[in-house]
Amino acid sequence: MIDMMAAIARKDYQQRRLRQAQGIEKAKASGVYKGRPVDAELRNRVRELLAAGLGIRAVARHAACSTTTVMKVRDELAQR
Repeated sequence: MIDMMAAIARKDYQQRRLRQAQGIEKAKASGVYKGRPVDAELRNRVRELLAAGLGIRAVARHAACSTTTVMKVRDELAQR
């Protein structure tokens, strides 16, 4: 009995996830779902600190952001 209820719950969960993914895909296609906007002020501060020669962790500490953000900005600068 419990196994059957668990199987039904799992199927419901998978169905909800599928419908959610379809909704997100549809919203992205129509331009509604764009995610979090970029913080231009923070990125400019990170660029300045990188240009000053600071390391990734030092920049992250001074700009109060993550090292991942610093590396993304660094990679964007390298692509230019």
